[in-house]
Amino acid sequence: MTTENDAFLCQKTRISWIFILILAAYICSCSSPGEKNNPVNPDESGVAKFNFLPMPVEVKPLRGFFTLVSGMKIIADTQNQELSRIAAGMAEMASASGVNMKVASSGNGKAVHLELNTTPDTTLGVEGYLLEVKREGIFIRANKPAGLFYGMQTLRQLLPTEDGKAGEISKDDLQIPCVYVKDYPRFSWRGLLFDAAHQWFGIESVKRYIDQMAWYKYNVLQLHMTNDNAWRIEIQALPRLNQIGSWRVPRTGIWGTFEQPQPGEKATAGGFYTREELKDLVRYARERYVTIVPGIETPGHSLALIASYPSMSCTGKQYDVNPGSPRSREVPYAICPGNDSVFVMLDKILSEYCEIFPSQYIHIGGDEVDKHFWEKCPKCRKRMAEERLNNVEELQSYCIKRVEKILENKGRKLIGWDEILEGGLAPAATVMSWRGMEGGITAARMNHHVVMSPTQYCYFDYAQTDPKIVPKEKNWGLLRLSKVYQFEPVPDSVDARYILGGQGNLWSEFIPNLRQMEYQTWPRGMALAEVLWSPKKERNTDDFLSRVEAQFPLFDRNQVKYSKAVYDPIITPVRNGEGVLQITFSSEMKDLEVYYTFDGTLPDHFSPRYNGQPLDIPKGATQIWATTYRNGQQMGSTLSITVEELWKRLPPVEKQN
Repeated sequence: MTTENDAFLCQKTRISWIFILILAAYICSCSSPGEKNNPVNPDESGVAKFNFLPMPVEVKPLRGFFTLVSGMKIIADTQNQELSRIAAGMAEMASASGVNMKVASSGNGKAVHLELNTTPDTTLGVEGYLLEVKREGIFIRANKPAGLFYGMQTLRQLLPTEDGKAGEISKDDLQIPCVYVKDYPRFSWRGLLFDAAHQWFGIESVKRYIDQMAWYKYNVLQLHMTNDNAWRIEIQALPRLNQIGSWRVPRTGIWGTFEQPQPGEKATAGGFYTREELKDLVRYARERYVTIVPGIETPGHSLALIASYPSMSCTGKQYDVNPGSPRSREVPYAICPGNDSVFVMLDKILSEYCEIFPSQYIHIGGDEVDKHFWEKCPKCRKRMAEERLNNVEELQSYCIKRVEKILENKGRKLIGWDEILEGGLAPAATVMSWRGMEGGITAARMNHHVVMSPTQYCYFDYAQTDPKIVPKEKNWGLLRLSKVYQFEPVPDSVDARYILGGQGNLWSEFIPNLRQMEYQTWPRGMALAEVLWSPKKERNTDDFLSRVEAQFPLFDRNQVKYSKAVYDPIITPVRNGEGVLQITFSSEMKDLEVYYTFDGTLPDHFSPRYNGQPLDIPKGATQIWATTYRNGQQMGSTLSITVEELWKRLPPVEKQN
């Protein structure tokens, strides 16, 4: 199903495949205003330094340049459909930069060569590549086409940009600095979650998001399509799921505070993806080497399913799809595991999931299950007695294990949130650990595979800056860019072989449109991309932040919304030796100047400048304002916070023995 928003995306802002090819031509290096925007900076020896993102495994700068000119060929095996498509993409990229190239199966002279290794390089694996830019040509080699695709992403970051105009491309011959790059990912699961259940996003929005993911070498999109608030996937065997479950009464405001559906009120807000739309989306993602892992919520968060088919719950009563209202203890949000017909229906649903999505994994949710209806349900109590289950946690495990068996019979694997550990983990289940790292650690010690996705590092629906800059009620917590970059998916206490990788999750309760989805993802998605792709030993926060900043002109030019919270002032309350409140200022970007006021005026670069030492708060001051500057230009938002709030943020004083 399409929407007006989809049509707008098609006409105005959709990052299509062609746009992704153009994308890299605009990448610029981190430079101060007025400096030449090049993707490389020479050191004193004249050898280039590079601003790749994510940073490759090995980079060897070489002297000289390769000049890309019109008429050159891109040589690839045109009989190989994947190689032919990648080569065509490279030709589009060059054309967008003013150089016309043609794809050919052979040729003489200087050219760009895309080659699959006849003898596999075991260090490269499936997604690794070698990129060599020499004076006589450009060579990308890989074991598999995915590696060539990722090699092309890195090559794009070497294209020059026009002097003095960030994001503008040069129409002259393209001089590409010579370099040797050997690269391969650290983890096989590099994922992001797109939540289309809490809010409705058309198919074009999902495609745009996939385009952005591919640029940063993500390879898994978990598509969340069902919960208490909507059912977004067409299931032909159960039409009421789309007639009823895909729609809810319209509401505007703060999620979780909405009025309950009123008698006679029509459910007109929502939508769903048809089977054909989803099959096309799978193809679209596969061409960008992104696997879509579809999600279903079971046994909890199932109200949209229950509203469509009341027999799925313990009560059998009719309920409305929740439009974002507070949860009621009078409404069952979990299916009834004591009812065999529930598993028959889940089998039908999952059969159609498997027909649409070829992914190895199906995500079944399993989190935050409200079990209080189970405790008094006759069918559930009978099930527990028959199966000798001691409590409702073991009943949940029984349910998950039956769903796992359904998936195994269809040749698929089950993955779920770490609550599926409760009551006993299903025999072959993979755990996605979100409530910290402990669930993943427990599962890995049980020799189960794990995807780490802890809230403190990976929840992109969290705010990116101080709640006094972005209202706290529109997010669940605080997660700064530099904090994401500190994420380490492999705890010291587990065997690294069981950690598949990590995933950033973007729940959309407070994200009503794609623009906000982009804002919440970038640039934090760049941090997670580097954590999951690049070697751990190479991580350097300040260097990373300088490379992130180079992406901003690209996003400005192409109307991709992103957060500039990395420039915002950070205020920290402290106590001096006498217990008196003082404050310090900082920012994630280290080269910024912080200016502040206590007198009720908005600060600028003529206000007092913070000198790095704890500040006393003048007597009588009740509020503090601060912002950041660089070279006379305001960079961050203005922070306004009361002294009373700062007192509340202080950690409690430890009692003296």
